[in-house]
Amino acid sequence: MTEDQLTTFRDAMGVRIGHERDRFEGIETDADSLQSKLSGVPFFAEGTRRHRANKINVPHIDAPKDAMIATQTAFGKILDSLAKGNSDLAERILTTSPDVTVSTNLGPWVNRRGLFATEEIADTFRDERVPSTQKWRFSPQGQHIELGIAEMNLFLLLGAAGLSQSLYGERLFPIGTLYDPFISRGLDALNYACYQDARFLLVATPSGGSLASEGGAHQSIASPLIGMSQDGLASFEPAFADELAIIMAWAFDYMQRDGKGDLDERTWLRDETGGAVYLRLSTRPLEQPQRHIGETLSRDIVNGGYWLREPGPNCEVVLAYQGVIASEAIAAAGMIANNRRDIGVLAVTSADRMNAGWQAAQRVRSRGNGVARSHVEHLLANVPRHATIVTVIDGHPATLGWLGGVFGHPTVSLGVEHFGQTGRVADLYRHFGVDAASIVLTVDGLTHGRPMRVVAGQQ
Repeated sequence: MTEDQLTTFRDAMGVRIGHERDRFEGIETDADSLQSKLSGVPFFAEGTRRHRANKINVPHIDAPKDAMIATQTAFGKILDSLAKGNSDLAERILTTSPDVTVSTNLGPWVNRRGLFATEEIADTFRDERVPSTQKWRFSPQGQHIELGIAEMNLFLLLGAAGLSQSLYGERLFPIGTLYDPFISRGLDALNYACYQDARFLLVATPSGGSLASEGGAHQSIASPLIGMSQDGLASFEPAFADELAIIMAWAFDYMQRDGKGDLDERTWLRDETGGAVYLRLSTRPLEQPQRHIGETLSRDIVNGGYWLREPGPNCEVVLAYQGVIASEAIAAAGMIANNRRDIGVLAVTSADRMNAGWQAAQRVRSRGNGVARSHVEHLLANVPRHATIVTVIDGHPATLGWLGGVFGHPTVSLGVEHFGQTGRVADLYRHFGVDAASIVLTVDGLTHGRPMRVVAGQQ
């Protein structure tokens, strides 16, 4: 509206200049009688509608001990372990999935905790003696809500259940699983769930090339960027089961936080505000590292990254990876170690959190705090400036491409930019130049500190 139109409208409504925000301005009925009436309606009768729930203790979460395991399988085993116990956390977990309950590894949890319905519904498979690995008994005590193929409904449900603490004063831990590429089907509801500060754990799996045999429609590319750009959603992509266990324990605590938004001066992240969490997992089994994770490494995993192989003083190349592509990056590091000095391998568990901390630290420095340093700046501080960072992810390369901007290191970013063909994971990785051999070719193409992209099969 123009200023003249607004003046005409204000006069017609009987609103005085300077009183536009008065509660009953422009209404001829007596203000006191209106206020008395409103104070007695049920919505306001008991005061504020924003409740607070007690904090639930998060028990220690152990990682599966398998020597070879996929993160999706590890997720299912962790939930199954929680289902066996009687912790307050397990009693308040509510899982849901749009028709992919079993294929996202929720099956063991559902078998132990049952499906929710307002009335008891018998397990037809059992009654008819039809063999099934699943128990399909519904009851008011069930802790899983089964959806049809409707990702929008999934995010609407996660948004609603994720507000239970503020709406009703009772805390739930909603966990929703879906195939990673189909996050895009429910983006509007996801965005508004985060906008309303709903608290939930989104587990998207399989992801990337894990679905190589199903063609490009089932192979996610942009989802890591969605995780980075969505406000109110902390995004992770762990490669190993021990990382996943640490992140899940942190996530259950993070979902309960309700602080003032003060920045953590170690990472410059707004962790005290809490929020929702997104895990990008894979069905591709990886050999697991045999290690003890202490307090420092645990903290680094949550903060977004750590050195799997710390670079030496003469480092020429750093390989930085996120997620299941770890096996290719680690193999490539071994292949080039004899030709490149002091090579470093950076394990990124959350490009989202490292980037957010870096952006926040830059803003703090611009306001006069010259010593503010983010987690990624601490990690890269000792990497020689002439060294090249080669990033690799089973997703869009821009996810990690920003790493070179932290200190100005030359950077080559490998990833997936186009819809994939149908084939084996190894075939697609080779096609997109993210397999170990392609990473080695890329490193071999680096001359005098200047990156030159070399694609497998091309010179």
